[in-house]
Amino acid sequence: MIVDDEPIAVRVIKNHLAAFNGFKVVAECSNALDAIPVLSEKEIDLLFCDIQMPQITGVDFVRSLKHPPKVIFTTAYRDYAIEAFELNVVDYLLKPISFERFAKSIYHFMELDALESGHRKQPAAADQNLREYIFLKADKKHHKVNLDDIFYFESMGDYVIAFTQHKKIVTKERIGNLPEMLPEIDFLQIHRRYIVSIPKIQSVGPGFVEINGKKLPVGRSYKPELSRFLQNE
Repeated sequence: MIVDDEPIAVRVIKNHLAAFNGFKVVAECSNALDAIPVLSEKEIDLLFCDIQMPQITGVDFVRSLKHPPKVIFTTAYRDYAIEAFELNVVDYLLKPISFERFAKSIYHFMELDALESGHRKQPAAADQNLREYIFLKADKKHHKVNLDDIFYFESMGDYVIAFTQHKKIVTKERIGNLPEMLPEIDFLQIHRRYIVSIPKIQSVGPGFVEINGKKLPVGRSYKPELSRFLQNE
């Protein structure tokens, strides 16, 4: 459900959400008071809620709910962030909302939902069904990239190169933001510059991981995590 008194903001959320499978907008409300009866009549899994609205703020509205759904606040104001996260919301998005930032919120919601459903304790296939692709912005458009096609990511400062089976994609993104977008069961950071696809690893040697015929260095601080991965295999 989307609760927002700005039609443009509602349209942006719907457009972004259309890129993800398994989501349906079942209700739109321009204020929190109109949303109350909807929540009592419909089963809502995720609520996108503005904060500055007529009659009652989004924060007060969510605080008043005895059994609130998962919430992503969408607002043009930074001032309510502390109050919002005290309510254990999924995320706090500042308008205008970019697709990349929106995607991170959706991935975070799916991870929380999977954890509560016990999916994280199931085999890898369950997680792959949950998330099969990501969107990377390059050349003024968003490229849909299947996770199965990715060999590894390489950081180049404020940019990241995604090496896939078919091409290289250069996107303006810091590598530190990628773990939020990727299922941890399938991807592992081995160096401050590299995140690799675990299924694509061909061999592991002293200080390197080999993928697609290329040896990638393993950073000292990342060796313990790589060792844990090898021991669990």
